[in-house]
Amino acid sequence: MSGIALVNSLAGLLIVTSLLVVETRKLRWSALVYGLQSLVLVLVFLALAAAMQASRLYIWAALAFVTKVVLVPLILYRALGQVGDLETPSGLLSPTAALIVAAAILGVSYAVVAPFELKVVAGLKPALAISVAHFFLGLLCILTQRNLLKQVLGYCLMENGSHLTLALMAHNAPELVEIGIATDAIFAVIIMVAMGTQIQRTLKTLDTNALRALKG
Repeated sequence: MSGIALVNSLAGLLIVTSLLVVETRKLRWSALVYGLQSLVLVLVFLALAAAMQASRLYIWAALAFVTKVVLVPLILYRALGQVGDLETPSGLLSPTAALIVAAAILGVSYAVVAPFELKVVAGLKPALAISVAHFFLGLLCILTQRNLLKQVLGYCLMENGSHLTLALMAHNAPELVEIGIATDAIFAVIIMVAMGTQIQRTLKTLDTNALRALKG
């Protein structure tokens, strides 16, 4: 298998893991699947670095491993240790409906990137379409899931999609770009998890439907 084909194949696994993150009821398992997805993203970076001879992506891969595969799941696991790993409330979409919406998002994303005639993404349009779809799957998670920590995972999915898009479109970007992305993501997750755990301690719930009673 060529390097480009490997990148496209690995990118396809991101969609599968995204659906598992969204639909898994236990938050601890969702966090674990997110860590697995981030490991796949690291492998995409490594395959892309070899295929495009972009040595900077090796640094991206190393930083992504530390921040996304290790730190973010650990932060979520620590938060779950404080609030308890209760089964999350059902989302607004059934698993079947979520699968249909995900397929529609992927189809639209591919239709959007298909006309692109950029040399930098020659042969990588499937991976680019998946990266765009991945962003919107994270947004779907935020909009349809009722658990605040599950919505944090939705943000993480969006960030992974954006990260992959940047790697595909600008794989020769300076290392400082990757450091900035990784730092921003970690601090954002820390702040959101801290807010979620404080809400749970105060109101004894992470269900966003219950929080609507606070309006006004």
